[in-house]
Amino acid sequence: MKPLAVLIADDEEDIRQLLEQWLKPMGHEIRTACNGTEALKIARSTTIDLLITDVLMPDGDGLVLIEGLRKTQPTVRVLAISGGGRYMDSREYLRIAEGFGADAAIMKPFNREQFLQGMGRAMSVARATGG
Repeated sequence: MKPLAVLIADDEEDIRQLLEQWLKPMGHEIRTACNGTEALKIARSTTIDLLITDVLMPDGDGLVLIEGLRKTQPTVRVLAISGGGRYMDSREYLRIAEGFGADAAIMKPFNREQFLQGMGRAMSVARATGG
């Protein structure tokens, strides 16, 4: 896989750091955000190839982020991640994220192999060029 510009949006710092540790040695350029609002600002100021986003975050959740990104960068691949929440389990949140435009989804907790498989699925989806 060629090096990618990756944006990781997750309110859990340990998740952001772990994913960065897994991806940087592969040559990927990593940017991180602690919520959807911050991630949208980053995405509007730079081109990214892959968004990895938690579904549930304060101050701009992953669904708002996916929806906003699809308007400005429709070809960006999206991998949604979730550990569930108060009202639904992670499968339901991830199903909803796919409805909002996520190309692939994986449940937390995940290991490196599961994450890389999810990333591969997201990157293999053909996206329209927009317009």
